[in-house]
Amino acid sequence: MRKIILAISVVVLTTFSMLAQQKYLVYFKDKGITKQTSLQKTSQAYADAVQSLSERSIQRRIKHRGEENFITFEDVPLYQPYLTELENSGVKIWNKLKWFNAVSVYADEVQIAKISSFPFVEKVVTVKTLAYQNENIKAQPENSLSKSASQNSSLAYNYGASYGQYALSDVPQVHTKGITGDSIIIGILDSGFRWKLHESLSARKVLAEYDFVFHDNNTANEANDIGGQDGHGTSIFSILGGYKDGNIVAPAFNASFLLAKTEDIRSETHVEEDNYAAALQWMDSIGVDITTSSLGYNEFDPSTFSYVYADMNGKTTVVTLAAELAFTQFGIATFTSAGNDGNNSWHYIGAPADGFNIIAVGAVTTNNVKASFSSFGPTYDGRIKPEVVAQGTAVYCASASSSANNLYGTSSGTSAAAPIAAGVAGQLLSLYPHLTNVQIRNILLATSGNTSSPNNEIGYGLISALKAIMYPNLKKTDQTYSINKCFEKENILSQTVVLHLIKGIQTVDLPMSIGQKGIYSSYLPSYNEGDALELYFTYSDSNLTLIREPAVGKFSITSIKYDTPKAYGLEQNYPNPFNPNTKIWYSIQSSQFVSLKVYDLLGDEVTTLVNEEKTPGMYQVEFQSKLGNRQLASGVYFYVLNTNGKLQAKKMILLK
Repeated sequence: MRKIILAISVVVLTTFSMLAQQKYLVYFKDKGITKQTSLQKTSQAYADAVQSLSERSIQRRIKHRGEENFITFEDVPLYQPYLTELENSGVKIWNKLKWFNAVSVYADEVQIAKISSFPFVEKVVTVKTLAYQNENIKAQPENSLSKSASQNSSLAYNYGASYGQYALSDVPQVHTKGITGDSIIIGILDSGFRWKLHESLSARKVLAEYDFVFHDNNTANEANDIGGQDGHGTSIFSILGGYKDGNIVAPAFNASFLLAKTEDIRSETHVEEDNYAAALQWMDSIGVDITTSSLGYNEFDPSTFSYVYADMNGKTTVVTLAAELAFTQFGIATFTSAGNDGNNSWHYIGAPADGFNIIAVGAVTTNNVKASFSSFGPTYDGRIKPEVVAQGTAVYCASASSSANNLYGTSSGTSAAAPIAAGVAGQLLSLYPHLTNVQIRNILLATSGNTSSPNNEIGYGLISALKAIMYPNLKKTDQTYSINKCFEKENILSQTVVLHLIKGIQTVDLPMSIGQKGIYSSYLPSYNEGDALELYFTYSDSNLTLIREPAVGKFSITSIKYDTPKAYGLEQNYPNPFNPNTKIWYSIQSSQFVSLKVYDLLGDEVTTLVNEEKTPGMYQVEFQSKLGNRQLASGVYFYVLNTNGKLQAKKMILLK
C-alpha cells in the first residue's frame, strides 16, 4: 500500500484518470548507440550528457567517482527518434527517465499493442492500481501548544516548542557552533509545499521547485488538487529547514532547497514511482547534495497488484533503484522514512527504505523509546533496517493554511523523523564540505546511539548531530590526505592537540593545527585510498588536564568513496523457478566489456541479455520467457557472465 507516511489532515480521495488511459513504463533497448561508443569523451552523446548537468553536480560527482568517470551511461539522453516515434503513435509522454532508458506514457490498449511491436522497445510495464490508507495524525493550532520551558538560555536560538525534538539529537549544540546547513543543497520529495505563505519558510533559500504531477513550477495546491495536498510537504520542509525564532529552528535552516511535488493523492497508481525517479534525476542535474522523502511503497491492492516481502530486497522497485543510482553512481546522500506499519500485518519497511545505501529513518518517542508504529526490518535479504532513528512523535511543525501564515501543529510518523536525520546530515556536510556521501553515511551510523549492537528495531540508534561532527574524517586534497576533527570542549590549548595513528604495534604521533570553524587537521605521511585507519587524540585544556578522545578504545576510519564490488559476481536469479519473467543480478569491480548470455540444456544460445561496456557497480537485467514471437519451453536454462574472459554460470528453471 502506498502511503504518505505523515498526514496533516483527513482528505476525501477522488479517482484520477487521464482520458481513461492507463499509465505505462516503456523501456528502450538502447539509446541509439552502444554504451561503448556513448562513453567516449569525443562523442556527441557524452557532450550532451555533460551539458545536462550543472557545474555543482559535476563537482559532486567528481568528488564521488573521480574526474575520469563522472559521466555514466545513465546520463546519456534518451534517443530522440524513439521519442518521436512514440509521440507519432498518439501516446502522451509523461516522464523521461534517462537513468532507466525509459519513459512513462499515457496510452490505451490499442496504442500499447502498437508500441510493444516497435523493434527498439525492450518491454512495456503496466502501471497497476494501489489502495490508499489515510493516517489520522493530529495537527493543532499554534496557540494550543505549550512552549518548551527546559531550553538552556545560553543557546544561540529560541526554539520554542520545537526544542525537545531537536535537543534529542543534539542539534542545538551544533547550532551554537554556527553550523546551520550553509552552502549545501537539500532536495525534498513530497506531496506539495505551501512554503511561500508560511512565516517559518517564506525566507528559506528555495533554488527551484517542480510539480511532477502537473508539470509546472508550482508545488503548492492548484485548481485540480484536493484540499490539503500541500500540507504534508509543508510540514516536512519546516521540520528540516524551517526558521522562526520562538517557534521552530530546524537543523539545516540555512541550506538551499529543491522542492519536488511527486505525489498525487487523488490517485493511487504507480504514477508516484516514476515521478519519484524523475525528481531525483532533476535534483541531480541541479547539484543536490542530500535528498529526503517521507513516502513509502509496500502493500498494494491485492485485487490488482502487490509487492510482497520478497520485493523488499533493494533491487526491485523503481523508487529503490532510482535512490540507489543517486547514491552509488552520482554521490548523493539519500534519506527516507522507514514506514508506519509496525503495528499492522505488513510491519516491515517499504520501498525505497529497502535500498542498500539509502538511510531509512525510524521513529522514537520523546524519551527515545521506539514508537510502536515505526516499521522495522530486516530487508528480505537480511540487512538491518532502519539505519537510524529520530523523534517521530509529537514533532512540532508548520501547518499549511490559505488564511494564516503562522499556524503550527504536532505530527507523528517516521516521516517526521526523516527530515530531522537529513537535517543532521546537512549540518555535518556544511561543516565538512569535502565529505562524500559514503563518509556521511558511515559517520552517522558510527555515531548513533546503538552502533555497538544494531538491530532491526532501531538500527544503529538515535542520531546525534554533535557526535557526528566530532567524529574524525579523511579529506583528500590532490594526492594528499588529512585527518580532520572537531572537539566539543571550548577551552582546549590548541598547541597540545595530537593525533595518535596506530600502525600495528607502533603509534605515530602527529601534531594537529586549528583552522576555520574550529577544525583541527593533520596531514598523513602516507595513505592508500581504501586502507582502514585506527587512531585516537589527546589534548590539554586550560586547566592543564590531559584528555584522551575517545577515553577508551580508538576511532576507525575507512574509505572515502563508494565501495564498488570487491569481485565479479553473478547472483541467483529471482524468482526461480519462474514464469514468465525473472531477474538476474551481477556485479563488476572495474569498467570493462560485459557479456551475459542464456543457453539451453543442449548448449545452444537462447539470447544475449548484455553485450556492452559497463562501469563498476551492481546491475539487474530481466529475462523473459517470450522472445519476440517465440515462446520458450519449460525446462532448465543456464545464464553465463563473461567479464574479461572470466566465465560464471548459474542455472534457472522455467516452469509453466
